[in-house]
Amino acid sequence: MLGPARRLARKLLPIAIGALIVLTVRSSFADHYQVPTGSMEPTVQVGDRIFVAKAAYGLRLPLTDAWVARFDGPSRGDVVVLTSPKDDETLLKRVLGLPGETVAVRGGRVIVDGVPLTTEEVGGAVVERTGAASHALDLTDGGGPDWGPFTIPADRYLVLGDHRGNSEDGRYFGLVERDTILGRAVAVFVRDGGLTWEPL
Repeated sequence: MLGPARRLARKLLPIAIGALIVLTVRSSFADHYQVPTGSMEPTVQVGDRIFVAKAAYGLRLPLTDAWVARFDGPSRGDVVVLTSPKDDETLLKRVLGLPGETVAVRGGRVIVDGVPLTTEEVGGAVVERTGAASHALDLTDGGGPDWGPFTIPADRYLVLGDHRGNSEDGRYFGLVERDTILGRAVAVFVRDGGLTWEPL
């Protein structure tokens, strides 16, 4: 017959294993993020919950920052969750400048190697094109500070908010290192308290 300590250990072991699995998955594969500010409006709203693919750019050893494998880095237009180089807060921003490019921002519009990204008016909104993808910008508070031109070194990225006049982003805290990018934001899965799936 098992003693009380062994009975307790047998009951707690499955809970401990389950918790370890959840922590491993959240650390290395997938997680969620709740949006605290309006810096990514109109794409993402305050209070939205975002599904994050933490293995999008590589696999990290669970519960550490050490890489097991690194994949291709972020592409222009990816929405990413990252650690701010200013204060270690977790942020949600869009990647707009890639390693090796000379990038400037003028009036909230991005210029890559001397060529502005295409923007157009669609239904009264300004839409910015990043290759095959596109997203709406909020310029109601202006475009925020101008930046550059700067040539981006290896393993660094320029990240901006979609609400260009209301975003503390790479124009303020500088380029971000690849290792500070925690994963790619895939979709909004909760908005206004209800389940949804809005790809980013």
